[in-house]
Amino acid sequence: MVMGSLRQETEVAVIGAGPGGYVAALRAADLGKEVVLIEERERPGGVCLLEGCIPSKTLIHAVELIEAAKAAGQMGLSFGEPRVDLEKLRAWTDSVVDALAGGVQTLLKKRGIEVLHGRARFRDSHSLELEAGGGVDFRHCIIATGSSIHLLPAAYEQPVWSSADALKLPSVPETLLVVGGGYIGLEMGLVYAGLGSRVTMVEFFPRLLMGADQDLVEIMVKHARERLADVLVESKVVGIEKTSASFVVRVEQAGAERTLEVDQVLVAIGRQPNTRDLGLEHTAIRPNDRGIIPVNEELRTVEPHIFAIGDVAPGPMLAHKASREGKVAAEVIAGQKSAFDNRAVPAVVFTDPEIAWTGLTEREAEERKIPVTVGRFPLRALGRARTLGRTEGLTKVLSHPESGLVLGVGMVGPQVSELIAEATLAVEMGATVEDLMVTIHPHPTLSESLMEAAEVAAGAPIHVPPARKKG
Repeated sequence: MVMGSLRQETEVAVIGAGPGGYVAALRAADLGKEVVLIEERERPGGVCLLEGCIPSKTLIHAVELIEAAKAAGQMGLSFGEPRVDLEKLRAWTDSVVDALAGGVQTLLKKRGIEVLHGRARFRDSHSLELEAGGGVDFRHCIIATGSSIHLLPAAYEQPVWSSADALKLPSVPETLLVVGGGYIGLEMGLVYAGLGSRVTMVEFFPRLLMGADQDLVEIMVKHARERLADVLVESKVVGIEKTSASFVVRVEQAGAERTLEVDQVLVAIGRQPNTRDLGLEHTAIRPNDRGIIPVNEELRTVEPHIFAIGDVAPGPMLAHKASREGKVAAEVIAGQKSAFDNRAVPAVVFTDPEIAWTGLTEREAEERKIPVTVGRFPLRALGRARTLGRTEGLTKVLSHPESGLVLGVGMVGPQVSELIAEATLAVEMGATVEDLMVTIHPHPTLSESLMEAAEVAAGAPIHVPPARKKG
């Protein structure tokens, strides 16, 4: 502390205590650095822990139990009609979040990391000021401020739900309109459909989940359509009006306008980096037109002692990517040779069935004109999938046509969120399809699908017919 002022000095200042920021702070402290962590919220964890990944997956698991109970009838097992106690479900979700947030607080305390609460802005390239008063002078700074929810212009000034609102389970409306067919809209739409709402989805693009390969998405959408009242693609919301009892929503599709009356509207059209109002104009850092801060492999900005990680840095807005970047930034600050040079960042959509992919996708290969061999293995040919009664899905391996190097993997099916890690390891370590083929996978498991897909890619499948030879 500087005498005679409320200013504080530290080696490393971290702005934001999400999965990027708090991990960076912990790693830097373990490497012997004095760290101050600045967070606007009362608790650490960021959007992911407090109002995103963790509460949503808790609710998704609850709905999966409901659906599993319904599906058990095919196996000769019957249960009574499920009843949802919203108060208990909210309490259970809150308890999961509270336990994890408390765990992070304990980790920070045990590392001796000082946590300051309030909004931080750059005063210059070596100091921050806090909105509540005082400030921090630093040798190094890590910007980990995350992202915030986008809202449609038509939704402003209307009491619509954001994904954060929906996760609080304020009610289960009889009818719900979900605006946005990305992973957030799909996950939350299926949660509310599982809890009893009639859900209609509106998506601007020609299909749902535009970032994923179409063959994976088609399998998921076929299953999801059984639970959703309607899916409107190539559509956009042009007006929302709140009446005393409902929402009147105007939707434009194929040049024609239609009106939908629903009990609630959930807007889930993406997120934007939190780089505004950070005082970056007092530094040399200039975000691009999407609000992203350019960085190099060490996560350094144009101010070499200031780093940017997570949703404010280039790349997918994913918690696990932010955590990896947080470790890299801390290690670089500590003088270690470290870089964010990962070959693959896995992505998972927790729909039913789940979708996951890592490394190169077929869509990217086509766009970049990269030649690939694709080996697909359907889950209907997999023993474990049959025992689960979950044969909808596939695993595919993309490999280099000559070397057999694994370039990417895509999956759709049960528990692929757990299976994609092995595929990511294969891409990261430069494995070939032969490496996957000769690795013994336990039987009967879903993990065998990766080995089987590798065999197809190599032209040596066992449990599906081989491709016909040309000529």
